Amino acid sequence: MKTITAHAAKDLRIEDHDRPSPGKGEVLVRMERGGICGSDLHYYSHGGFGTVRLKEPMILGHEVAGRIEALGEGTEGLTVGQRVAVSPSRPCGTCEYCQNSQQNHCMNMRFYGSAMPFPHIQGAFREYLVAGASQCVLADGITAGEAAMAEPLSVVLHAANQAGSLAGKRVLVTGCGPIGLLAVLVARAYGAMEIAATDVTDFTLQKAHDIGADTTFNVATSPDALVPYAENKGSFDVLFECSGVEVALTGAIPAIRPGGMIVQLGLGGDMTLPVQAMTAKELSLRGSFRFHHEFAKAVQFMQSKRIDVMPLITQTFPFTEAVHAFEVASDRTTSVKVHLEFSD
Repeated sequence: MKTITAHAAKDLRIEDHDRPSPGKGEVLVRMERGGICGSDLHYYSHGGFGTVRLKEPMILGHEVAGRIEALGEGTEGLTVGQRVAVSPSRPCGTCEYCQNSQQNHCMNMRFYGSAMPFPHIQGAFREYLVAGASQCVLADGITAGEAAMAEPLSVVLHAANQAGSLAGKRVLVTGCGPIGLLAVLVARAYGAMEIAATDVTDFTLQKAHDIGADTTFNVATSPDALVPYAENKGSFDVLFECSGVEVALTGAIPAIRPGGMIVQLGLGGDMTLPVQAMTAKELSLRGSFRFHHEFAKAVQFMQSKRIDVMPLITQTFPFTEAVHAFEVASDRTTSVKVHLEFSD
């Protein structure tokens, strides 16, 4: 089988590997679609991010879907030929966090396409993937492209759980990459009364408007766009900070109402925050990291048509054109979510 393997920054190769076989409780998935994530782009463009660096060749990818090709011994509830969304999250199930239903904080997490541990956890951009049966969620009634969006949608559903009820709330989203745009979709699905979004490119802001944002602001060309929302101590009840950029968070704080909630999704490095201003407004700051239980819920949201992710898939390329696809995905003025097609 062929894989998409990163050896170093700007060194992405289509390689041949042996086709794996499923073991007990596992399935073999013939890959159909894979979405290029921001972490994949960091490995491709920079060889890693922060202190996380490639130390050996690593297959990329963790946003994937496909059809079951074969069943391992003792596998129940799944059938050859079924389409499944595959969760990349493989917690150990035995550490204190797993036992406390905090699987996203597992001490021994194995997450597809991660260079955090060494040896690295190989990823899912491959023609055939062995996965645990528990990782596979039946994706009947949705396309392979939609099923491959279950992972990023799960990230945002977890963030929404951190925020609490959004019904009737005024929501601000900073950063309109795939996660920010999904935050717009989730806020709308959860009954937000008003949604505003900020970014630095008109292309992504137009997408935000198209999928349900009431107001959008290009803070590169209009850096003071949120100033009117700071009147009377603020306007927004909830902030989903999806850029990971310090100025986006600090610039939004005056626009948040006293008692408001900040949910930080963006991972862009350490920030210096105006703690006194946050204290005076009694703002809550909650981090949001990965997901677990939300994965099946993400598939259900798409199956019920409550959330339509298709407008976010802006380009699809054959996996053999991976280098070109990664270059396109790096250009936020023309793309949101770029998919790789492995098979139909």
